[in-house]
Amino acid sequence: MAIEDRIKEIEEEIKKTSYNKATSHHIGKLKAKMSQLKEESLKRSSSSGKGRGFNIKKSGDSTVVLLGFPSVGKSTILNMLTNAESKVGAYEFTTLDIVPGIMEYRNAKIQILDIPGIITGASKGKGRGREILSVARNADLIVMVLDVFNPQHMNVIINELRNIGIRPNEKVPDVTVKAKKMGGLKIVSTVPLTHIDELSIRSILTEYGIHSADVLIRGDVTMDQFIDSMDSSCCYIPMLLAINKIDLAGEAYINELKSKMPDALFIAADKGLKTEELKNEIFERLKLIRVYLKPQGRQADLKDPLIIRGGSTVIDVAAKLHREFVRNFRHAKVWGTSVKFPGQKVGPDHVLEDQDVLRLILRK
Repeated sequence: MAIEDRIKEIEEEIKKTSYNKATSHHIGKLKAKMSQLKEESLKRSSSSGKGRGFNIKKSGDSTVVLLGFPSVGKSTILNMLTNAESKVGAYEFTTLDIVPGIMEYRNAKIQILDIPGIITGASKGKGRGREILSVARNADLIVMVLDVFNPQHMNVIINELRNIGIRPNEKVPDVTVKAKKMGGLKIVSTVPLTHIDELSIRSILTEYGIHSADVLIRGDVTMDQFIDSMDSSCCYIPMLLAINKIDLAGEAYINELKSKMPDALFIAADKGLKTEELKNEIFERLKLIRVYLKPQGRQADLKDPLIIRGGSTVIDVAAKLHREFVRNFRHAKVWGTSVKFPGQKVGPDHVLEDQDVLRLILRK
């Protein structure tokens, strides 16, 4: 039996099984088996090399993918944000390949990728769906673009993303499983578990062939999150929801939609409406910060900052500049909001903040 057929069979069994305390461990076992089959299917599809893939070299400080159904205005958004010239048309499947562009904003150069529209069943290969969705796996941010009159497509797209291991806007489950040769399962949780019980955890681990292990859970995880922690194919990517073509809808309809989707950004790309808001939201969701470098004996370069991810340390900056800087690192001096006083001496693990000035001091 093909992997997809086995997955469908398990999905049907899960639907038929009433969820309660007595059946939760059985459902957990089924979901764990399904997760393994999906992971195996992804590995096979990526290694088979069938069809013409999409090969895009990442550039800039971060990469953003525009994802949505055909004809939702992704190409117009790309043209609006960047220097690209993506073909625009009022018919489906205008974009048949990936069109890259660079958005320059707050000194950052952000790569924006306009990818072909996906369709229902994309994660199972329909319309080159797996190749298209695989591009999103390597992005730093997904911008899901919806037509204002088809907001229901959001759930379809999220389901397609989840089917290939992408967990949009989810945090990595804080679960640690250290397998042992003997001694059985020892399960420790820092908080009371309300969405999964110990019997279900044991059933899931048994499905993965783990019978002895130390399990540490920090936080109240669900069954699906626990299974995800065992799945190496899962990737966690922030996602921004953009509702396009709002100029075609009435005010009452827009207000009702806003109440249902409070976190979405409502835009009209072809009218240039909310362009700056979209740029700013992309920058903020990427959590980029600007660090100004100060060479020894000279003023800091305040015109051309180094763009790094929020939470980066001094040694992360050194590594980005040159690997020799890491090897010869002594200490650093920082001016800015991350230190208590100007020119404070810091070590390699000091976390930098936006618009800090940094001077690296190296061994000679």
